[in-house]
Amino acid sequence: MIELHTYLLFIGAVVILVIVPGPDMAYMLTRTIAQGRRAGLVAVVGINVGAYVHVAAVVLGLTAILAASSVAFTVMKVIGACYLIWLGVQAIRSKAGPIDVAGGKALRLDDKVIFWQGFLSDVLNPKVAIFFLAFLPQFVNPHNPAMSVTQQLLVLGVTSNVVAICLNMLIVCFASIATAGIRKNQKLVAWLNKAAGAVFVGLGVRIASERL
Repeated sequence: MIELHTYLLFIGAVVILVIVPGPDMAYMLTRTIAQGRRAGLVAVVGINVGAYVHVAAVVLGLTAILAASSVAFTVMKVIGACYLIWLGVQAIRSKAGPIDVAGGKALRLDDKVIFWQGFLSDVLNPKVAIFFLAFLPQFVNPHNPAMSVTQQLLVLGVTSNVVAICLNMLIVCFASIATAGIRKNQKLVAWLNKAAGAVFVGLGVRIASERL
């Protein structure tokens, strides 16, 4: 088993890292502001499932190839950056706000669309892949007689994702309550969508400029 103090230290580090703003945080908060708690939670689930792709990649050693190959990193970086920029441009160009004034209810993106956008936002972010590759091994004991390195990586990866989804769901719930009044103002929500779009474009450009 992983030593308790090491495991608790790992959980504490994950908590801090989860609340640091990034593309995933921006996306789930955007969906929460625009459509409410349900949409935000669906986004969280999509993001979390995407994170398991990175965990699997670390366990299988695929991200080691990504880290060692500047070409592979660049390709994934460009794809992820383009996707974020595309999301941003779509939000900026959107002419209709997410509020139906006549019905008084938010027009909802399909849950499947929200899920897959969240999933791709996480999977196509090379910084998340490199994070898992660089972060998880720091808490692995190669001399642990009870667990192999692969088993330890798997436990730590699953733990980080469980902590992340719990925290992100809490953030969405609080954000939903705090922004309930905002969603009733169509013009304000439309402006926030465009502002969020600009954030996505900025994040995409930032990712594109990152170096291995």
